[in-house]
Amino acid sequence: QVQLVESGGGSVQAGGSLRLSCAASGHTYSRYCMGWLRQAPGKEREGVAAIDSDGRTRYADSVKGRFTISKDNAKNTLDLQMNSLKPEDTAMYYCAAYPSAGYCLPLTEMKSPVESWGAWGQGTQVTVSS
Repeated sequence: QVQLVESGGGSVQAGGSLRLSCAASGHTYSRYCMGWLRQAPGKEREGVAAIDSDGRTRYADSVKGRFTISKDNAKNTLDLQMNSLKPEDTAMYYCAAYPSAGYCLPLTEMKSPVESWGAWGQGTQVTVSS
């Protein structure tokens, strides 16, 4: 079982930056998709960004050009650099991972494989004030 622990959330003013980190431990997957989802109050959890075993990335349209996902295989960590933050980015951010053939499904389909075969972190709050 993979364990995921997030860090790096906090409060920032609009236009600011935050960097989220996720540390993976336990039985990590040899081929996988890892990523970040977020959930704002009253809304569904949505995929934000993902990266597969070979480093290919996916981003939600709402964050393209502002967020960058990256991974460090040696350290088993996943990061999300968030720049030009907007109040609508306010949400609980979750690190997630699931075993795959080495590629990530579209972000709109990310929840299902995570819930079926993967793992979630406990979440970290990001609050952006205007």
